Amino acid sequence: MIILLSPSKGQDFAPSPFDQYSQAALLSQSKKLVSKLKTFKPSQLQQLMGISEKLAELNYQRFQDFETPFKLGTAKQAVLAFKGDVYTGLEAETLTLEDLDFAQHHLRILSGLYGYLKPLDLIMPYRLEMKTRLSNEKGENLYHFWDKQITGLLNEDLNNDDDFVVNLASNEYFKAIKKPKVKAQILTLHFKDTKAGKTRVIGFFAKKA
Repeated sequence: MIILLSPSKGQDFAPSPFDQYSQAALLSQSKKLVSKLKTFKPSQLQQLMGISEKLAELNYQRFQDFETPFKLGTAKQAVLAFKGDVYTGLEAETLTLEDLDFAQHHLRILSGLYGYLKPLDLIMPYRLEMKTRLSNEKGENLYHFWDKQITGLLNEDLNNDDDFVVNLASNEYFKAIKKPKVKAQILTLHFKDTKAGKTRVIGFFAKKA
């Protein structure tokens, strides 16, 4: 079983409570994207990413500071660095080493910059959504850049034809997977709440669930 999550815009790079970490499988591909993004001026990043001038300046500097290999201190494990509603609900800081080992084998995070992350993979602070129309060597956007690579790693993680994928990622990120090529059943879950007799997805509660 592989569980897929989206990343979060919110991030926290306070010192990690864990010493265990791994390196992202597609980090060499991330470096290609960063090399291109380093050539953008803050004003160009603002237009490309649809963000404020302040955020553009921040992410311009982040791309300039991007340097491998990653080390604890300047980088942090992905499952601990992301701080959106999903990760607040996950409470990764409270996980035992046994829990982290299970997550490392069964949980994957899709990312516009890193592609396909294990929970303990180190990441640097960044902002790059999967929907960003960043032209690259493989096409006009990040879906073209990542789809074959992410799908290939996902299939490597699946044990056999009876295995399955639990998709908890948003549509924006799940679109980065070539679904017909996945060698397993895909289960997409929808968490809904009932209010005034109507059942619908409420983003905050769905992410917490």
